[in-house]
Amino acid sequence: MEVVSSIRTPLITGGKSVADVSDDICRQVEGAPSRSWMLAIAVSSSFLIVGAYAVSVLLWEGIGVWGLNKTVGWAWDITNFVWWVGIGHAGTLISAILLLFRQKWRMGINRAAEAMTIFAVICAAMFPMFHMGRLWVGFYWALPLPNTFGSLWVNFNSPLLWDVFAISTYFAVSLVFWYIGLIPDFATIRDRAKNQISKNIYGVLSFGWMGGAKNWARYESVSLILAGIATPLVLSVHTIVSMDFATSVIPGWHTTIFPPYFVSGAIFSGFAMVLTLLIITRRVFHLEDYITVGHIELMNIIIIVTGSIVGIAYITEFFIAWYSQVPAEQYAFINRATGPYWWAYWTMMTCNVLSPQLFWIKKIRTNIAATFIMSIVINIGMWFERFVIIVTSLHRDYIPSSWAMFYPTRYDVGVYMFSFGFFFTAFLLFAKFFPVVNMAEVKSIIKGYSEK
Repeated sequence: MEVVSSIRTPLITGGKSVADVSDDICRQVEGAPSRSWMLAIAVSSSFLIVGAYAVSVLLWEGIGVWGLNKTVGWAWDITNFVWWVGIGHAGTLISAILLLFRQKWRMGINRAAEAMTIFAVICAAMFPMFHMGRLWVGFYWALPLPNTFGSLWVNFNSPLLWDVFAISTYFAVSLVFWYIGLIPDFATIRDRAKNQISKNIYGVLSFGWMGGAKNWARYESVSLILAGIATPLVLSVHTIVSMDFATSVIPGWHTTIFPPYFVSGAIFSGFAMVLTLLIITRRVFHLEDYITVGHIELMNIIIIVTGSIVGIAYITEFFIAWYSQVPAEQYAFINRATGPYWWAYWTMMTCNVLSPQLFWIKKIRTNIAATFIMSIVINIGMWFERFVIIVTSLHRDYIPSSWAMFYPTRYDVGVYMFSFGFFFTAFLLFAKFFPVVNMAEVKSIIKGYSEK
C-alpha cells in the first residue's frame, strides 16, 4: 500500500551504496564531536543547568513558588505535561503505524523520531511529579502497591491514575521498539570499531547479533508485534490525557470532542518537532542524502491534514457551546477569544489554523528554511492551545467571586527551561553516540530507488 504516491522525490539521494550508508551514518559515532555539535550541547546544557536551579528551589520550597492560586490550580505545569506528551506521539506513529502500512519513506527518519518520543515522554512525566511537591513523601502512592497503612489503594476511577498506566505503558513499549531497531546497527558499529573498548561496549549493546537469517526473521517478527501493540497506544495515550479534562464539570472541558481533538493535535505538534530536530540533524551531521526533501514534504502533508482537523475542532467547540445553550459554557468560549487571555487564544489560532495552510503551496512545503520556521511556529501555537484550554477555563468558572488571574513566576519558566535542556541534551547525546538514521532499513531500500 503506497500512500501519497504522487510524491516522486527520491528518499535516498546521491547514488549511495550499502558501504556508503555505513560510512556516512557511522561517521558521527566514530569521529570526534564537530564544532556545531559542541555549540549545540553547550546551549542545551546551559538551559539544563539554569533549569536545575529552578527545580531545586521547587523541591525545597514546594509548589508555592509557582504562580498557582486557589482558582488556577493547574497552569504551566500541566500545560507543559500535555504539550510534551503530544510531542512524543509522532515517533511511534512514524515507527509503528507506517511500518504496518509498509511505508518506505519512514525508514530515514524513524530512528530520530523514536528517540524523540522517549525523551519527550520523560519530560512529560516530570511535570505531574513536580506538581506532587516533595516527591520523597509519597509519589509511590500513585501506584497500586500493597502497604501497611491500611486500605490505601489508589482510585481506579480517576483519569489521573489512568495517565500513570497509559504513559508508563507507552514509554515501555516505545523504549523496547526503539532499542530493538538499534540492535543491527550496534552490530555494524561493533564490527567497524577500531579499539577494544568500543568493540566491547557495542558488542554488549548488540546482544550478540550476527546478521543470520534467523536473526532477521526474529527481528522482523518482533518489530511487527511491537508495532501492533504500539499502534493503539498512539490513540489511547492522548485520549486518556484528554479525559483528565473531559470527565470534569469545568466549562470548556466537559466535552466529548476532546479525545479525537487531542490525538490529532498531538500528531500535529509531534510531526512539527520531528521536523525541527531532523532539519537540525541533517545539517549538523551532513545527512542530506538520507533525510531528504521528500521526507520533509511528506511530513508537511501530514501536518496539513492534522492541522486542518485541529482547526475544525476549534470551530466545532464554538458551535457546540452555542448549541448547548448553557450560559457558563458559552461564556467560557467567549472569554477565551475576548477575555484577558485573548492574546493567547489568537496566537493559538494564527499558529495552528492559519500558518499550516501555507504548506498547500509546494514551494513552501519543500523549502527547508520555511519548514524549519513553520515547525517552530506550530509548536508555539500548540503550547498556547494547551495553555488556553487549561488556564482560561479555570480562571473564570461558575462563581464570579472566585475568578482570578494566573501569572507565571520565574520558577514556572525555569522548570520549563529544565525540560527543554534535558530534551535537547539527551537528543544530542543520542545523535552523537548512536546511529541517528536506521542503517539496516535504509540499506534495504537503496536498490529499489536506484532502479527507479
